[in-house]
Amino acid sequence: MKKILFFALVALTLQVFFSCEDKDNSGEVTTEVVKVPETPAQAAALVNAVYGPLQTLSSSYSFFLENATETTVCFEDVDGVDGPQISEFLTNDNNWYVTKIFNRLYSSIYAANTAIDQISQAESANVDTQDSPYAAGIKKETLIARAKFIRGYDYFQLVQFFGEVPIITSYQPAPTDEQKTTRRTIDEVYTQAVTDLEEAIPNLPQYSSDKSVPSALAAKAILSKIYLTWGQHPLSQSEVETIKTSVNDPAKPAPDNTKLAKAIAFADEVISSGQYSLKPDFNTIWGVGNENNEEVIFSIHHDGDGIDAQGNHQTHCGYTWPKDERADPHIQWADISFESALSDGDTRKLYSYATYVSFSDGNIDTLTWPLSVVRPGKWIHRDGTGTINTLDNQPNNIDRIDFRLAEIYLVKAEAQYYSNSGDKGLAAVNKVRERATLELLSTVSEAAIHQEWQNEFAFEQKHWPNLIRWRKLVSSVKDNVPGYEYYKDVYNNKALFDAYSYNGIAADPSRFAFYSRIYKHLHSKVNNVTGKFYRFPIPATADDKSTALNITPQNPGF
Repeated sequence: MKKILFFALVALTLQVFFSCEDKDNSGEVTTEVVKVPETPAQAAALVNAVYGPLQTLSSSYSFFLENATETTVCFEDVDGVDGPQISEFLTNDNNWYVTKIFNRLYSSIYAANTAIDQISQAESANVDTQDSPYAAGIKKETLIARAKFIRGYDYFQLVQFFGEVPIITSYQPAPTDEQKTTRRTIDEVYTQAVTDLEEAIPNLPQYSSDKSVPSALAAKAILSKIYLTWGQHPLSQSEVETIKTSVNDPAKPAPDNTKLAKAIAFADEVISSGQYSLKPDFNTIWGVGNENNEEVIFSIHHDGDGIDAQGNHQTHCGYTWPKDERADPHIQWADISFESALSDGDTRKLYSYATYVSFSDGNIDTLTWPLSVVRPGKWIHRDGTGTINTLDNQPNNIDRIDFRLAEIYLVKAEAQYYSNSGDKGLAAVNKVRERATLELLSTVSEAAIHQEWQNEFAFEQKHWPNLIRWRKLVSSVKDNVPGYEYYKDVYNNKALFDAYSYNGIAADPSRFAFYSRIYKHLHSKVNNVTGKFYRFPIPATADDKSTALNITPQNPGF
């Protein structure tokens, strides 16, 4: 056994966390690494280490992605730091979520490189097994494929969030400064992600009932999303430079129809496999009792605080204080218009926008607008039946669903629409609408496809990548936020607020500070959003803030 200190770029913490975000951890850690595995358990441990960093990111993506749009505001901390900073479009290269997500994705990549290199050198007889604690019947090639699957997934995440990033694919205890700091082109990073996933497919099982275990179909689902995104020409560094101070969205070029055709082909393979189906009741997708259901394609597994790397804190960040509906949640919907956009007959409304939650003792939180705010409801921890009844606390052992079949239908619909192929996505959109018990469309439009993404995937961390892909980020903020209830000047004037009523409901004078803070965030969004926010900044340091990453050039405007 050899002790290796992870280099600064990919500093990884293995300690257990109990708060929403592990802001006090140093990020510097030594870990036991087997040079070449000699037993199945050692080989499995190398691959398991690839997943660990991803478990620390499940709830972070809520603050990182949802806040950087028009949809939410964040009161997780004081204004000017971390989640609230992103919410106001004041993000900088020292932001904790930026630092954490960038570094931990590279931690996962480094662990993948280590696993691929060391398991490749192992004798098959030593690591192949029919009785592994990791999973039955695992072969050397399958372990390597799992590591490549996650590495490809990681690079897709990185290129979406940060643009050009370094590519490190070989195992070395200390990669060179040039490897760590040289940014590669958008096409090179996408090519690496595609290569890893395509090389993984032949050695993965076609399907896994445990949705956190990579399968060939899960790889194809991710590839469909990669080609959808890549085919719409992600902005390059030089293109972002030209719009960094602009208050208009960049023009959207004609798509690459060859790549969109690949998105459609991979989506069709997943859909036609027969291994997945849309849950008839949208509201039974969610909750611990419904994990690994027939709609889920790939998820990040969580056993909860004190067991896995961190636990999935999405279970309470949108509903931070059980049994106190007037307390300020860490993250919340910015306006009632999102809930109002769904008809009462839309089955997605109940769990996407929580307006009341009941408890086992009969207490009910009634989230009456505007006396309180509508909460993201999908990750509220419910009992095993999947009903609106919740456990009285918010344990953090719910798996984070990352890909489910409804997304693949919308990937196909969007690719067909923009490539002007097939029925332009009509049938695929209607599959999603049918499950929501909505009237089927007779024709499809760009706006209809975009709206289905929002309605279906509310608070599933899909909206920011969608806005970037559609080149609608700036307009989504500037066109929508000024129409929100809490954008009104009455929420910034105590005398006016005390005399104000909304739909016949009198304002609560004791809540003025809460609502004026929402007002501040909404006005900051409108005033601060520019083209530079088509990317997040490259973080300045490693997790522990002690080592400069020296990746240049920085993303424009930061």
